[in-house]
Amino acid sequence: LAACGSLWGTPGPLIYAPTVMVVAPLDSTATSTPFQPFGVTPSIRPTLSPTANLSLATPSVPPAGTASLWISPAVPDALRQSALASGLPLASVPENATIRLEINLPSAISDQPSAISNPQSAWIYALVAPFPTVTDGMTSDDLRRAWAGKLAGPFAGRPLWLAESTLAAFSAQWGVPGPGSVRTAPADQLLDAAWGEQPAWSIIPFESLEPRWKVLTIDGQSPIRKDFDQAVYPLVISFVVSGLPSAISQLPSAISHLPSANRDLSKLTTLVMTGVTALVRATAFRMEQKGVTYPARDIRDLLRSADLTHISNEVPFAEGCPYPDPNQLTLIFCSDPRYIALLEDVGADILELTGNHFQDYGSEATLYTLEMYKQRGWQYYGGGADLQEATKAITLEHNGNKLAFIGCNPVGPPGAWATETRPGAAPCDYDRMHMEIARLRSEGYLPIVTFQYFEYYTPIPTDQEESTFRGMAEAGARIVNGSQAHLPQAMEFYIGAFIHYGLGNLFFDQMDTPVTGTRREFIDRHVFYAGKYISTELLTAMLEDYARPRPMSEAEREQFLQDIFSVSGW
Repeated sequence: LAACGSLWGTPGPLIYAPTVMVVAPLDSTATSTPFQPFGVTPSIRPTLSPTANLSLATPSVPPAGTASLWISPAVPDALRQSALASGLPLASVPENATIRLEINLPSAISDQPSAISNPQSAWIYALVAPFPTVTDGMTSDDLRRAWAGKLAGPFAGRPLWLAESTLAAFSAQWGVPGPGSVRTAPADQLLDAAWGEQPAWSIIPFESLEPRWKVLTIDGQSPIRKDFDQAVYPLVISFVVSGLPSAISQLPSAISHLPSANRDLSKLTTLVMTGVTALVRATAFRMEQKGVTYPARDIRDLLRSADLTHISNEVPFAEGCPYPDPNQLTLIFCSDPRYIALLEDVGADILELTGNHFQDYGSEATLYTLEMYKQRGWQYYGGGADLQEATKAITLEHNGNKLAFIGCNPVGPPGAWATETRPGAAPCDYDRMHMEIARLRSEGYLPIVTFQYFEYYTPIPTDQEESTFRGMAEAGARIVNGSQAHLPQAMEFYIGAFIHYGLGNLFFDQMDTPVTGTRREFIDRHVFYAGKYISTELLTAMLEDYARPRPMSEAEREQFLQDIFSVSGW
């Protein structure tokens, strides 16, 4: 904490030793919080004792009658910066301040008998682990045991990585952590520290999320989900500005810059992206037998819950399309127009048209399909009525998050590609796409690139595939997906982009044919907040009955993630 010396305006550094933390006894008037670690007495405000043989510099004392602000060491960086914008001079110790920004505990301002309390800042933190972590979450009781140093399970014996401010905040809330249960690092080094010592986990403020972290649920709650319930979530710290009556006139300037929270649902967007949809053969046959929306029975709510749902539908709708044959040998496909009810049922918003079967029934069926999408207000990309439309990126804005989608098909066959006078999938012009991605980034969009790439029944991408996908990331894409893969493929983070080389099928009839593993499916849920890409959740499904994906069992999911993380080099 030596860097805090200049912040408080003291002539010399203030150095504290967290290992000799002394906790004040609980005030008799305080209300015990319901979230206490086992065997640990709750505290009001931890006192950090100075390192032996070091003398503390004399703190500055503002002149009498001058308003001054003290900021608790527990305050996270983003909130601290907001408080500094008040322009009030800083006091180095709370006793010298007329205004304080600190944790809102029952006795936090009790030593100011005439103190007044003001609107709070509710700060949400996330329990996180490196992205290639199989564990999805834990209970609040597990977290209590971990804080006390008594956790069993995948993180047993693994300390929670925390920034110093986070340690101070939760020590004040829960009490002193058990021996060896936490380790500290500068906030900007936590991610690398955790990735370097897996299995590892951490608690970070919501605003510090980035895609290489996996957000773990606590009692099923996650702050990156739309149904998040802050009232039952244990990682919320309330900070409050308080002051003496003499400072009342200065309070408005102190609090006008402070956010009431660090998470605002109106700034959050969720996008689910899916793999191959082809409503043909045995999938279509089951739809005829059991109902058009039968394939969505077990994952409908998952897809509909997103703000934006992406579907890569490779096959055109055609009037007069033959009744489906589950044993069809030819690879010329169409879908009955009635089947569009399935896409409506899952809440489709964005249609990808890079598939190499898009022109199987000729231009008339392709144009008919495009008209069906337009009638429903769906945006489409990666294909179109002609080359210009097919190669054009689509853009949209949701809750202030600006997203752009662009895609192409490098495989063909040539008859599937759009031309100046014919509809079809977009052929790939990588140089043009790179320039378009750069332009979109310059306009504040987060580009998402998808390919109908060459199909390989292997989870490991080829060198050519890797080079092509990485090239899009180098141009500025934030997410790059392979929509062609019938067998799920590896993934990686590359210069700030998330690359998933293949998600597998969504609605297609491959029941572990032609190779084992085609029943496995990824549905990637991406999260954007305040104009940034902050997280990805890997949702997993298993195909049943040639048509119907269902959420994987815990054992199936664990094995699937382990397999893919392994081939991803993680």
